[in-house]
Amino acid sequence: MNTQNNLDDLSTLEVIKKINDEDKKIAYLVEKELEQISKAVDLIVEGFELGGRLIYVGSGTSGKLAVMDASECPPTFGVDDYMVQGIISGGTNALSGWLEHTEDDEALAINDLKSINLNKNDVLVGITASGNTPYVRRAIEYGKELQCKTIGIMCCLEGKIKDICDLTIAVDVGPEIIMGSTRMKAGTAQKMILNMLSTTSMIKLGKTYLNLMVNVKPINKKLQERVKQIVHLATDANAATIDEILKKCNYDPKIAIIIIETGLNIKEAKLMLEKYHGRIAKVLQNYNKY
Repeated sequence: MNTQNNLDDLSTLEVIKKINDEDKKIAYLVEKELEQISKAVDLIVEGFELGGRLIYVGSGTSGKLAVMDASECPPTFGVDDYMVQGIISGGTNALSGWLEHTEDDEALAINDLKSINLNKNDVLVGITASGNTPYVRRAIEYGKELQCKTIGIMCCLEGKIKDICDLTIAVDVGPEIIMGSTRMKAGTAQKMILNMLSTTSMIKLGKTYLNLMVNVKPINKKLQERVKQIVHLATDANAATIDEILKKCNYDPKIAIIIIETGLNIKEAKLMLEKYHGRIAKVLQNYNKY
């Protein structure tokens, strides 16, 4: 036996250091795929601009990460639930249960995509550590039949989905510290990539301004306070001015920022924001011209 891999004989701290040493490698490995990730974002933004959605599909850990990233988009960027969706084979029961056998169910993949009315404007992202999961592969094939743009994310350079996807992001993370436990380095790499895809797409769509979450929905007192902070950081206006304007515009941070920065009234600010497709930076660059 290779004693280098005999974790049983290590102290708690030694095991943790081994895990940490492996995790350190992931950002550098993902860095090698930044060009592919950038191209993937451009495909996703094009799909959104056509009225399409971003649809993630995966099994096991990959599916759980898909659902998690999709579920974070509405509270972070204020988008509707349907805009970014994560599908895990086995459905919601697979999020906490053990339904790994569903990764072999190709018919289930088609049924799951039919249930959300997948269409040609959607961008379908298949996530699979091996690059060979039958559920994900069949989902990609079905997406291509509908003329969807397809993106594969895998942690193995030889995964077969690369042969059918329009674009593949492949990060070879190497052996896991627990052999075959792809929730570890592979999961970390996938999470990093999904963060980049969704976050950068939303930035390109104007869901942020500077580095601020200006599309957040103030549905409770905590978020109303966050909106006040966002508007202050964007404008440096005083608290009294921010309170007054936010109350008038129903705590819409985008409208408040435009009003403070330009002197426009609410109706004018809304028209300008609509004209520039929700992008505050474009409004501020162009409002003097009209």
